[in-house]
Amino acid sequence: MNALQQYIDLYSDHGSLIHDHSCPTLNAHRAHAAQNLRNMALPAKGSENYEHTDLRELLEPDYAINLARVPLDVNPHDTFRCDVPNLSTALFMLLNDRWAETDISRRQLPEGVIVDSLAHAAETMPELVGKYYNRLADPANPLVALNTMLAQDGLFLYVGKGVKLEKPLQLVDILQYGMPLLTPRRMLIVVEEDAEARLLICDHTQNPDVKLLSLQTTEIFVGRNARFDLYDLEESSRLTTRLSSLYLRQEAGSNVLLDGITLFNGTTRNEYFCTMPEPDAELHLYGMGIEDDDRRLDTYSRISHEAERCHSEELFKYVVDDHAVGAFSGRIHVAPGAQKTEAYQANRNIVGSADARMFSKPQLEIYADDVKCSHGTAIGQLDAMQVFYMRTRGLTEQTARTLLKQAFMADVIEGVRLPALKDRLRQLVELRFSGASGACASCRQECPQAL
Repeated sequence: MNALQQYIDLYSDHGSLIHDHSCPTLNAHRAHAAQNLRNMALPAKGSENYEHTDLRELLEPDYAINLARVPLDVNPHDTFRCDVPNLSTALFMLLNDRWAETDISRRQLPEGVIVDSLAHAAETMPELVGKYYNRLADPANPLVALNTMLAQDGLFLYVGKGVKLEKPLQLVDILQYGMPLLTPRRMLIVVEEDAEARLLICDHTQNPDVKLLSLQTTEIFVGRNARFDLYDLEESSRLTTRLSSLYLRQEAGSNVLLDGITLFNGTTRNEYFCTMPEPDAELHLYGMGIEDDDRRLDTYSRISHEAERCHSEELFKYVVDDHAVGAFSGRIHVAPGAQKTEAYQANRNIVGSADARMFSKPQLEIYADDVKCSHGTAIGQLDAMQVFYMRTRGLTEQTARTLLKQAFMADVIEGVRLPALKDRLRQLVELRFSGASGACASCRQECPQAL
């Protein structure tokens, strides 16, 4: 059976249940998404841009989906929040795909900022949410179509024109259930003209012994001369699958930083689709993955330069060991007329064992002649001479290798524009390379401010 068919049948049989526990703004797009799914098939492993991820295999298991919005037995206090010393945040939570109210954080928000359940925002502000919801995500992407058909809640973040949010926002996504569960989360982020905001997302899995699947679609609209940072840190389990599709649109003069950090995971595919249709926009797209055992991390990115004088800088780094598999496929597209474009793409990787695998495919597609563009990739091992030199200074081989791996990730961490988060990431990466079983959980005892 087509792996999508079970979800199409689910919607056909229980569509009214989904609609009853959602709202008209989200429901308006479900039937079209279902029709799209009926007319498409999941890409086979080995096809273009899916060379190393088998969506059919990942979506084939029989997962439960909480269509009736039944409260699940999830205790958020059992999951450690990635507390960052010296970084005060306004904290919000998603429990699986269900919004968790946090009145204290809401009272800390300035006027002109909305952080809310997507379903509640769409119910109470249908014109505002409807203006943006499902306007950017590609309906031809099967992961987007599936999410649109099933998603009932998620995050709505709105920062009004000219509002500069001084305190970073933090969203903790908790994934937990006693049996295999699929959670279709949806995130909609709007940062209006001349506004500024920073968002830290921490993905956690509570139950490491159950298969869980996070199916997430994120749409981000950044207005003229606005500034937005998104840091997405994953600390899940080996039985967790994450399928994330992010769509970004930047208007003229905007500045955006996207940083995807995978410390612990099972199988992860992160997709980034970034578009700059107006001039003078700037994008920094960074990411890192630390993969060991049999973990898998697949990143796909497409940055579209459609206007003059836009700048993008892309850097992804992986360390893969044991039997882990890493994959990176990135494309920079420069449209005709997008003169004075500056675009740089790099993928650097360390392979630490004979059984680990890393695949890299950076690409440039340029249709303008006055541009500065470059791309490159490197896959190698730790320098044996550096290891030897450090051992002559009294370090063990394991310590030398750990320090070199930490140094390898340094430039990705340096791209972080929150000093307190930058310092904390250095510690989390050190814990990860030192063999900690869960980097964020390991700092529970170390951080007195932990939730």
